[in-house]
Amino acid sequence: MVLHLHRHRKADGRELLLYGRAAHEGAAGAELPPADGVPPHLRWHPLRQEWVGYAGARQARTFLPEESDCPLCPARDGATGEIPFTDFEVAVFENRFPAFAEAGDAPGIAGVRSAAARGRCEVVVFSADHRGSLATLPDERIDLLIEVWGARIMALREMGFAAVMPFENRGEEIGVTLHHPHGQIYAFGFVPGQIARAAEAQAAAPVIARMIEEADPALFLHRGARAVSLVPPFAMYPFEVWLAPRRRVPGPQHLDVEERGELAAALGDALRRLDRLFGMPMPYILTVQAAPAGHDASFHMTIEIKPFRRDRAKLKYLAGVEQGSGVFLVDVPPEEAAARLRAVDGAR
Repeated sequence: MVLHLHRHRKADGRELLLYGRAAHEGAAGAELPPADGVPPHLRWHPLRQEWVGYAGARQARTFLPEESDCPLCPARDGATGEIPFTDFEVAVFENRFPAFAEAGDAPGIAGVRSAAARGRCEVVVFSADHRGSLATLPDERIDLLIEVWGARIMALREMGFAAVMPFENRGEEIGVTLHHPHGQIYAFGFVPGQIARAAEAQAAAPVIARMIEEADPALFLHRGARAVSLVPPFAMYPFEVWLAPRRRVPGPQHLDVEERGELAAALGDALRRLDRLFGMPMPYILTVQAAPAGHDASFHMTIEIKPFRRDRAKLKYLAGVEQGSGVFLVDVPPEEAAARLRAVDGAR
């Protein structure tokens, strides 16, 4: 399958990329005016031994607009958004309110180590349809999205960034500010602590391959020839689901056509099961875990879905123990979660 790319430079200098299975056609329309903002920066947390980002401009980002004012919808009469074209398949553009930037200075902050927040933040719009979701997309569009994730990881790594993470925040319950189906990609000038720890663990042992081979078969939602989905036996969230190719690859850019297709179908299946579990859209965080710089030879990519609902009327909150100590308490054991998800129909 061919991946077509149409490049567009927005009026304020940000890059917009339109990906699709068909070549994009059509001229650009009106553009949004430039946004004002203070460059983001980092401060070192001496107890956690990791960076904390500060990006005050994000306070001004668009908050739960009406569909008629959605900035992620295609261009239409009387409205100007981020994508000045009348249609698209998958769109990627530099975030108007970034938490990291390719240029900037380290401010002098008394009593704390600081640094420029070097990186790049991109928005990934999954579809032109405002009312859809990743779960309702056809497998072919999810396949395209996975290929786009891989293309962006490869491009951003080639730009010199140390780690790249595509992700999706879904649901107002976890702070989503735009309802249009979309995700983001963050590229970091350093390797964040959680990604570094996962990379070091995998350098020491084939953790993901062992999980795929040794986990209880009852934990699997999909157990295919090229890809799997399962509730990990060490899940930190109720109904947590991981997906992975059977073959160890460091990121989606290294999947072959068959692996990507099976992974796309398994991802759609898992998301539909989560939505149907309680008869309502499941709020979740989805992350694509790919190798940071220096770990391509040992890292095994995963797609991890962390739901934020533990029952129909009960959200999973990170309360005192989790936030104060880092020790998670899980209300629904992985074995029970898997059994309940397996009992739900994940078919389209």
